[in-house]
Amino acid sequence: QLGLLGVVQLAVQLPGILFGGALADQLDRKKLIAFTQSFSFVFLVILTLLMATGNLKPWHIYAVTAILGISSVLGQPARSAITANIVPRTHLLHAVTANTATFQVGAILAPLAFAVAFTRFGATTTFAIAAVSALPAAVLPLFIRTSGVAEDSANQDPMLRRMWEGFLFVKAHPILPGLYLMDVGVTIVSYYRIILPLIADKLFKAGAGAVGVLNAASSFGGVAGTFAVLFLANYRAKGMLVVYATLAYSLLLIVFGFNTSLWVATVILIGLGASDAIGMTTRQTTVQLTTPDNMRGRAVSFHSVSAMSANNLGTFEVGFMSEQIGAGNTLILGGVVGVVVVLLIWWLLKGIREYRYP
Repeated sequence: QLGLLGVVQLAVQLPGILFGGALADQLDRKKLIAFTQSFSFVFLVILTLLMATGNLKPWHIYAVTAILGISSVLGQPARSAITANIVPRTHLLHAVTANTATFQVGAILAPLAFAVAFTRFGATTTFAIAAVSALPAAVLPLFIRTSGVAEDSANQDPMLRRMWEGFLFVKAHPILPGLYLMDVGVTIVSYYRIILPLIADKLFKAGAGAVGVLNAASSFGGVAGTFAVLFLANYRAKGMLVVYATLAYSLLLIVFGFNTSLWVATVILIGLGASDAIGMTTRQTTVQLTTPDNMRGRAVSFHSVSAMSANNLGTFEVGFMSEQIGAGNTLILGGVVGVVVVLLIWWLLKGIREYRYP
């Protein structure tokens, strides 16, 4: 049942991210970002008023969560695509790294801040604080000092045709298909985060505290790996950097499956989080650098599709396999398959071997 959640999430998110990519290449990206971000402010205000008047129902939470999920994926391609318009190409890697690190730190701190505010001030005040904090995110994109208009904004082709054009561009690209396939092929069989509670219980005979430690280790590794990309900025073979990072991820997963010590697992998870972040940040930068402005929104959306598909299908596959063969064996199998996928893509697709960062 936990695995099926990933399939449901994918069915909702997939059309939204593709539609958002086409919009990012047609509309003013600054206005599109501001519009989609404004949904958070508006609906958090609504939740605050419902809570204050005692009329908040569970279905309100579910409905707002669904709406904000859709608005987020609609705006995501525009948020990524505009980065290359803001900073020089020579600093694009640093900009993508800073953006990724900010997101990861926010993902760690936001739940903690919400929990502290909820405990100290109660639900109504916490929702009000969240609404106020969402307002700058809806306004500030309009003050970005660069044009938000994409070069393809005059193209008025039907939306489905524009999405198809984006697919054809990515398909013909010398390096992007290999990067996307590597991400999907490895993550589907190795999405370990979904079974961390099972790992803590079955492998380490520990409870909720251990789950928190394991999650924190993975998150810390993710932040560390993102900043590590800055120290690798002068390494021009970015395609091979993704290969090395993904191969390290797969090998660490095998070690993780054999391990029976909680503290060793913590160190391994830091490595897993770091290698995953290095590959992800480098992929994002490569998409930005190798895609013309008129296609950037759609290319970014297909990158997001590959990542979302991998994560959500990985939730299903890893959840199912852990029930059949156990958590440890699932990790080992995922690592072995990951190594095979990485080596096959490295061998078959010379674009990844030959690409050099400008």
